[in-house]
This record gives sequence, structure tokens and C-alpha cells, in this order.
Amino acid sequence: MTEFLPMNRKEMEDRGWDRPDFVYVCGDAYVDHPSFGAAIITRLLESRGYRVAFLAQPDWRNEDSVREFGEPRLGFLVSAGNMDSMVNHYSVSKRRRGTDAYSPGGQMGLRPDRAVIVYSSLIRRVYPKVPIILGGIEASLRRMAHYDYWSDSLKRSVLVESQADLISYGMGERSIVEIAEALEAGLPVSSLTYIPGTVCLVHREEDLGDAVRLPSYEELKAEKRKYAESFYTQYRNTDPFSGKRLAEPYGRKLFVLQNPPAKPLTQMEMDDIYALPFAGTYAPVYEQAGGIPAIREVKFSLVSCRGCFGGCSFCALTFHQGRIIQTRSHESLLAEAKRMTQNPDFKGYIHDVGGPTANFRKPSCTKQLTHGVCTNRQCLFPKPCQNLKADHKDYLSLLRKLRKLPGVKKVFIRSGIRYDYVMADPDDTFLRELCEYHVSGQLKVAPEHVSDRVLSRMGKPEFSIYQGFADRYKKMNEKLGKKQYLVPYLISSHPGSTLKDAIALAEAVRDMGYMPEQVQDFYPTPSTISTCMYYTGLDPRTMEDVAIIRNPHQKAMQRALIQYRDPANYDLVREALETAGRRDLIGYGPHCLIRPEKPKGSGPKAVISGQKNSCQKAAVGSQKNSGQKGKVASGQKKNSRKPIRNIHKKK
Repeated sequence: MTEFLPMNRKEMEDRGWDRPDFVYVCGDAYVDHPSFGAAIITRLLESRGYRVAFLAQPDWRNEDSVREFGEPRLGFLVSAGNMDSMVNHYSVSKRRRGTDAYSPGGQMGLRPDRAVIVYSSLIRRVYPKVPIILGGIEASLRRMAHYDYWSDSLKRSVLVESQADLISYGMGERSIVEIAEALEAGLPVSSLTYIPGTVCLVHREEDLGDAVRLPSYEELKAEKRKYAESFYTQYRNTDPFSGKRLAEPYGRKLFVLQNPPAKPLTQMEMDDIYALPFAGTYAPVYEQAGGIPAIREVKFSLVSCRGCFGGCSFCALTFHQGRIIQTRSHESLLAEAKRMTQNPDFKGYIHDVGGPTANFRKPSCTKQLTHGVCTNRQCLFPKPCQNLKADHKDYLSLLRKLRKLPGVKKVFIRSGIRYDYVMADPDDTFLRELCEYHVSGQLKVAPEHVSDRVLSRMGKPEFSIYQGFADRYKKMNEKLGKKQYLVPYLISSHPGSTLKDAIALAEAVRDMGYMPEQVQDFYPTPSTISTCMYYTGLDPRTMEDVAIIRNPHQKAMQRALIQYRDPANYDLVREALETAGRRDLIGYGPHCLIRPEKPKGSGPKAVISGQKNSCQKAAVGSQKNSGQKGKVASGQKKNSRKPIRNIHKKK
């Protein structure tokens, strides 16, 4: 096992250090695994010769907690961890969650709300002049003025709120090395205004150069339309090749200056990152508390790619990882897989081979690595671009090699596939081998909705594409003699979804013959098109008005409709149907959602609809969240969505 970085003063002194070059302050417990952004950044700096200490989950109520290593020679690096701290702490209904998968034993409460602001402000009080660089998903997606769902207000850039000096946004490897080298060379942190992938503060307008001026924070607060326009300008400048510098004014003498994103990593650079000497697990100090739950699903998973050109409106990947696909070589992935097989805990199952989208192993077209992605169109939406090269050959080759490794019994794909990309590939080989070798009874996909009007707001393909894929998937499994089901993710109350649309979704659920045990209510998280819609009531791409559901009771009705068979939802479903004038769906016929009378009891045997009970064979299955989807080097997974669980129990 590789030696962990020092976590306290004694461990630092045991290495013979008088002080570190950098102290990495993290809202997560210390897990030295490449699925955790903190591990990648700290190991990368270590590989460049810097002394890095790891301060995990310091007590933000005690100033002495950030004095553990003394003042670092070059600076503090601050991250909330793999998730935004507010998403980590609160459900979409703003209720406090009970557990934290990134803390010892799942214990909640070991990090503060708005962690990067709290940690950075604490450090600034103790060390007024030390450089502070923010990173991770929380800082990355709050780098400019943003809507904050939990306070229902427009917040200033986290750089202004936190008193930090810089934000290293996105995946962070290129920018953090350049920052470290500049500080090592003696440059003051205030002069680091030029590094791609960073956000800094500028106090003189003449220093902005050719930056595009965004509306001021005061203008954004005063007019939501201005915010929608500003957000879309930012969205159109998320490409590292074509993106421009952006300046957001705060008063007359303060500007938040965002440099263009850092260039994507080459395959050789990706391989070098994942070849760093990670321990592959959590620090031993957490063993007594029960370990860190988040490691379980990723410990034996492989990250094969980064980025996503899917462009879903509710996803922040465009602002964080970007749309250009970056991949590791087969040799790199096979070497990691071989190391897995030597782990005494390995049982022969590789849990995942993927990333934000598992079956993206190459850029969508040939021009992206030299000219970047298009600013005015998507690769897959509303139809696949004519320049799209849908090709699974490289991914198939990789999977075949992994299956042949000694000690490997099964290679699963759990981080999700883009079914519209599969449909765009004229070759059925990938679908056949997917069904034959890589599905564990259920395959998770994300149609999200059935209404084409809602899907257009989501940036998703028409529902007919999903239906076509479901038909091909079913026929392929029949051909192979397998009984395997689809696990469709569904989102309720997304911007643009009316009660009529929610009823259409419920009818589709009825016709598909299953009961979703869990449904994700739309969660407005920072830096997504959908969140911009939710806040402004406008689609920033078209400036069209969008129907928004904010009332908790109305949201509850939309969600209940999808789970209409649950006896606990009867009153909400009936109210929704009566409100929408759809009493035809209340009755005893096979098309009805509920019966006229409220069912007695609330146990699982209660039957509401006039159909067979919900344990029919057509039910789709559950799948544990693999923890692979949306893994990022500086932060969290993308919006956390729970899968629909199978209510058809195997006997």
C-alpha cells in the first residue's frame, strides 16, 4: 500500500518536514482513490516535488483546526469535497439528510454548509496573507453570480464571498500545476490573472483587457432576464478553444475575471494522472468508525473517460468537465484492472468501466480537439449532428480485453449509457455484447420524461428514440435468451413540466407496467440551464417563457402521479387528476390510474389500479448507484439521482 499523505503534525514531522508547501483542506474524509478529486490534485502536486499535507474535515468552529500544520510555504488549497456541501446536506425538499457517504461511518455534520466559504474565511482570519486557492465542484460551479436554491436568492461569486485569491475550476490538473509553479517562482498570487481554468479578482477596469463584460451583480439581482442572458453568455464560453475571458463587475472597483477553461488532457496525460501512486482506499484512521461508505462502489470501478457531449440541461458537466471527451488508453485501464485482481477484497467483478457517460470513448466529431465544440448547437440534441461519428469499436475492444483478464468473472457497465448514441450507431455489435456480457439483470438509462415538450427543455431526444431503444434492447435479450430489464430514470417537476405532462408520464408508467419506487424531483443546483430556467422562468437559449412549478404541494402532486400505485399517494393523485379534469383515469378500467375509493391499509399488497398488481414481470429493476457517473477530479458527481427500484422480487 502506498503511504498516505500526512494528516496531522506528527505525521508531517515523521517525514522530516518543518512545514508543507501546500495544505489541502477538504470537506470529505481522506480517501486516496482517483475517483476523489482531492486525491488526484494532491498526488499530482506530490509528483511534481511539492510537500502536500491533507487536512480532512477540520472543525470550522475552532481556529486551531487550521493551525495543525502551521502556515504552508505556498498556500492553502480548499475544497468542499466530491459533492457540493449543500447537495450533500439537504434533499430537494430542503430537509437535512441523515447520512454522509463521504464521512467516517456515514456520519452527518462533519462539514459546514457552504464549506468553501466557511473554510476559506476561517483560514483568512488565522493567516491574513497566505494564498488561498479554491477548487472542487462547489467552487467550480459557483465561480460567478449564481442562483442558490437553498436560500432562494442570487448569490455573489464564491470568490467574493470567501475572501480567497483564486478559483481553479473544472478538473484542475493543468491550472493547479501552473499556479504552484508561479508561486514557487515567487510571483505574488495577486498577479496570477492569466492562467486558463482559473477565476481571479481584478480591481482596475483597465486590467480586464479583451474580456467580455457581463452585467453587474446589481443588474443581475434587479432583472432576471439579465441573469438569463449572462448565464447563456457563460454557457457559450465553456469551450477551451473558443471560450473568451469574462468579467463580472461588483461595484466600480471589483471584477470577477474568468479565464477560458484549461485545455483537455491528452491520453498520455490522462494515463500519467491515473498511474500516480494512489493507495486506492481511505486512510486507516477511519477503519474503527466503519470506513468511508463512498469507496464501496468505486473501489473496483474504472474511470475510462471524462467529459460529456450529451448536453442535458439539468447537468452541470458542461461547466465542469466540458463537452470534449478525454480518454485513458487501454494499457492504462488494463494495468489498473490487473492491480484490482490482486486485491484480497476483489471477488472477480469490475463494477463499472465508464465515466459521466460510459459509452463515450471518443470526441463526437474530428474537429473538437483542434477547434473545440460548437457554441450554437448540440451533438445529439434535438437530432444527432450530421458530423457525429457514433462508433463503439474502441469501447468494445476495451471491454473484450478486460473480460479476458485472469481473475475477472464479470465486467459491468453501471455509470449509464446514452441510448440515443447507441441508436445512432448502425452496428448492433455493442448492443449485443452489452446485453450478453455487461448487464446485471437491469440496464439503467435516462429518458427522464415522455413529453417531447418537456424533453426539449431538458435537452433530451424525443421519447420515440427511447421507445425505439427499448424495443431493440428487448429483442436483443430475447435473441440471447436473457431476461433483462431497463431501469429508466424519471424526473418530476422539471421546468416546462405541467400537470398535464405529469399525467402523461403517469400513463406511460402504467403502459410500461411498472411501479417506480423512487423518483427524482428536479433539484436546482448551480450552473445548469435548468436551474437558470427555474430561477428566471426563461429558457436562456431562446428567451422563451417556461412554466415553473415552485409550490411544494404542486410538486408533490407531480411526483405522486408517477408513483400512483403507492397507497400513500392516493389523495395527491386524486387531487391532481380532478384538478386537471382527468376523472376518466379514476375508475376500474385497465386504463385507470386509481379506483374511486381510497384503499384500505398501506401495505405493499394494497392494489390501487384496476390492473394486475405491481409485482408483474414487466416491472423494471433497480440498480445501486455505481458512484461512477460524473466522477470529477475536482469535485462531485453530477446531480445525484436515485434509480427506480425493482418491485418484482426474485423468489
